[in-house]
Amino acid sequence: MSSLSSRKNLVALFAITLASLMFGLEISSVPVILPILEKLLHAGFKDMQWVMNAYTIACTTVLMAAGTLADRYGRKRVFLGSLCLFGATSLLCGLAQRADVLIVGRFLQGLGGGAMLICQIAILSQQFRESRERARAFALWGIVFGVGLGFGPIVGGTIVALSDWRWVFLVHVLLTALTLTLALLSVEESRDAHAGRLDVFGILFLSLAVFGVTYFITQGPELGFASAKALGILALAGLSFIAFLWAERVHPRPMFDFAVFGIRDFSGAILGSVGMNFSFWPCMIYLPIFFQSGLGYDAVQAGLALLAYTLPTLATPPLAERLVLRFGPRVVIPAGMGVIGLGFMLMYRGSSVADASWLSMLPGALLAGIGLGLTNTPVTNTTTAAVPAERAGMASGIDMSARLITLAVNIALMGFVLLQGVLAQLRAVSPTLPETTLRGTAAAIAAGQPVASLSPALAHAALAHGFGLVLLYGGIGVWLLAGLSYAVFPSAKTKSSPVCVDQA
Repeated sequence: MSSLSSRKNLVALFAITLASLMFGLEISSVPVILPILEKLLHAGFKDMQWVMNAYTIACTTVLMAAGTLADRYGRKRVFLGSLCLFGATSLLCGLAQRADVLIVGRFLQGLGGGAMLICQIAILSQQFRESRERARAFALWGIVFGVGLGFGPIVGGTIVALSDWRWVFLVHVLLTALTLTLALLSVEESRDAHAGRLDVFGILFLSLAVFGVTYFITQGPELGFASAKALGILALAGLSFIAFLWAERVHPRPMFDFAVFGIRDFSGAILGSVGMNFSFWPCMIYLPIFFQSGLGYDAVQAGLALLAYTLPTLATPPLAERLVLRFGPRVVIPAGMGVIGLGFMLMYRGSSVADASWLSMLPGALLAGIGLGLTNTPVTNTTTAAVPAERAGMASGIDMSARLITLAVNIALMGFVLLQGVLAQLRAVSPTLPETTLRGTAAAIAAGQPVASLSPALAHAALAHGFGLVLLYGGIGVWLLAGLSYAVFPSAKTKSSPVCVDQA
């Protein structure tokens, strides 16, 4: 390879890893500033859930569509377009004066971020053709992505401490401009001459189903779960999911080829994707609320405390790879989820003691991060290795979609559990208060807002009770999914026979 080509590929790699850093930071730096956003934007608990969920649902919506569009119209072209959208919507988020504007901005930002993520993978595969170079490029890309996720909390907290919350979003405007310049100069254009047509109905129906379920969970307490409106939304979500199954069945090249779920290695690994995003990642949205409102930390201290939760995810993957080679994914993936669950139980214990602090929660946070690191890489490798090589992209898309859909739903579910736990504690100590007053007070406490009509001790006890239920929900849930994953994986003696995957 010529030195010019080498330099060009190096610049391209820098551009792609910079984009992956932005995507990782935008997921993990925002949770730590949510309590601040609630106060400054005069927002409620549900608004903050939608600030996170709008981004997640948008990523899910665009994920598979972006891959098809990039294959057909050019990966570089779609990547540059997604960067422009990500940068422009980061500016919109940073300039938002109201919570509803921020939520819309986050949804549009998620569209750009999801498309940007898919294009990164495709460009690296095309830009680095030699196997050793490609492996190194993907390794560096994964490390930088992990750094963004791992250090996002302290980055967000530090930005707020030194400047203003808006720069958590505005910094991406500057990084996007740099990434665009580098990508224009270095990334090679590539297309797939045999790219299929866009699965429009599949994308539409899946997005409606995810949005409907999330909306039902988030808005249900306010609407009334048994109200006609709430039940209508749930029915629409169910019908949308049925329509999605139909659309995937009739499409010549569907986003989701359900035949792959007959491959037990693939299905067992997908349950690992679900388990991680059932527990670890959605809880990261609510940990800063407890650290700041429950333990009295500021944004920087909360970010530092969260490092114990996120940094082990960067250190553990090499160990996970060695363990998979020795014991196989059937043991390692469920075991990793089991460690996450154990970490949640220890955090539950640490958050419920009289003198709770980051130290009392440290062992559980470390274990949860170690468990995530043991699970994440084996899941990715197993899902792609379990299917024919030509369908690895589709398998990776199902894996990523499973993660994002589970994350979106469980951000809403954990928020519901937190709110109901706070409400139950308030009912126990103030049984004579009207239900409307109790619900309003519970929402304020769950959002980390001060309540003048309630003593700080009672508010803290209510928040700790609700947060404890969140940890129990996540821990027990991931343990159940770990057991299911182990049962689905084939044993060494009963390896499943190959499943014919439609390659039309």
